[in-house]
Amino acid sequence: MTPLPLLALSSFVISLLAVAFPVSAQDYPRRPIRLVTAEPGGGNDFAARVLVQAIGGSLGQAMIIDNRGGAGGLISADIVAKAPPDGHTLLVASMGLAVNAVLYAKLPYDTMKDLTPIAPLVDYTNVLVVNNEVPVHSVAELLAYAKARPGKVFYGSAGVGASNHLSGALLEKMTGVQLTHVPYKGSAPALADVMAGTVTMMFDIIATSKPFIQTGKVRALAVTSRQRNRMLPEVPTMIESGVPGYDVGGWFGLYGPARMDPALVARMNAAVQKMLAREDIASRLREQGYDVWSGAADLLAAKGKSDRQLWATASKGIEAE
Repeated sequence: MTPLPLLALSSFVISLLAVAFPVSAQDYPRRPIRLVTAEPGGGNDFAARVLVQAIGGSLGQAMIIDNRGGAGGLISADIVAKAPPDGHTLLVASMGLAVNAVLYAKLPYDTMKDLTPIAPLVDYTNVLVVNNEVPVHSVAELLAYAKARPGKVFYGSAGVGASNHLSGALLEKMTGVQLTHVPYKGSAPALADVMAGTVTMMFDIIATSKPFIQTGKVRALAVTSRQRNRMLPEVPTMIESGVPGYDVGGWFGLYGPARMDPALVARMNAAVQKMLAREDIASRLREQGYDVWSGAADLLAAKGKSDRQLWATASKGIEAE
């Protein structure tokens, strides 16, 4: 994942929090702040690093990015869920946080009770890319190729419950093709294996795939949103490509442990919104394929709830490997 999707968002999160809590704040932070992300080199790592860089050193304390990949974000979420609610351990999480509550019969934490939504960060769309040697140049050709090889077309993802996993699973459900899911510890190794031909395809964040699309190392077939994306205006949507109703997007948000002081949450949220309103930050995020998604903590909580409800229906039959 070339443009440091996860790496940059981690810096960004840490930066935002520094503005929220200047050195003059009474007793926060009392020690370095740990910002936990689910995958090095992927989307939430990028989000966290953008936050880190935007807030800089104004906190008077270091902010440390802790990449804990694997298990579709379960590891990173569990770490934060079990941390003290003092604002010194935070989580940058993707939509997988909401979806995992549907995919897994039992989690080591309660998504609703053990985490505190703090602020929305960004949303984004994925692009379907295939290995450049695969003899398909459209979604229709890919579906015909897969139907002739049931279970023998492999698609990579950042892990069970990640938006690229769900994008592939929904394609199976809506078209009747039989694909084989290969979860990785992050999108970067999955994309590397698409280029190497180890797996046939994946749904990836546009910013990370775009350089490889442009150099011909992977081939773009469609984007997952209802409208075409500004970064790849020549690439059709899945709907345009003959899959009616197909619409999958992703997002990242900032969370803390349960039982955080509401005043602390409110100050942190205000800082994030202030930073997201900066044109230099918004521009940097757009360059990476993200759209600013700013709002109150309740907006993030509501989005998580609606995604759980959506995928409780749409993910029936999708197993958590």
